[in-house]
Amino acid sequence: MRATKKLAERLGGFTPASADVDQPRLGEWYATVMFWRPQVALFVSATTLLPVFVPLAPATTVVPRLPAELAVVLLRHGASDAFIDAETSKMSESLCLPTASRSMVGVVNEYVRLAEHSNARRRGTPDLARLSDWLGRWRAP
Repeated sequence: MRATKKLAERLGGFTPASADVDQPRLGEWYATVMFWRPQVALFVSATTLLPVFVPLAPATTVVPRLPAELAVVLLRHGASDAFIDAETSKMSESLCLPTASRSMVGVVNEYVRLAEHSNARRRGTPDLARLSDWLGRWRAP
């Protein structure tokens, strides 16, 4: 996972660079923190731009909780059980690396902006599943 500085601070800092990790088909994940109440982490696949929202608290377990949340999102998108198992099994390591693509950071920031706009229109606790599904279908004109 590649995280913004804001998220890395909550996770205890970046992981020292390591050897190449076997990447899932959805590729690397870029992540940031959204300062909502409650706080939320937004993960975006660098390959498919699929967004996954995960409640941040407790921050130390947000990355290990990502595979379970991803499985739910992929099920809603109609992915097969075999594909979901293959993807989530490759996400077992909790590496936190700095961002490496300004383009992907721009995508993440755009998703944040769209999610904040959508959430501002609704009152109360954000519906993370609805936001993930909505952004997963969104495409620039």
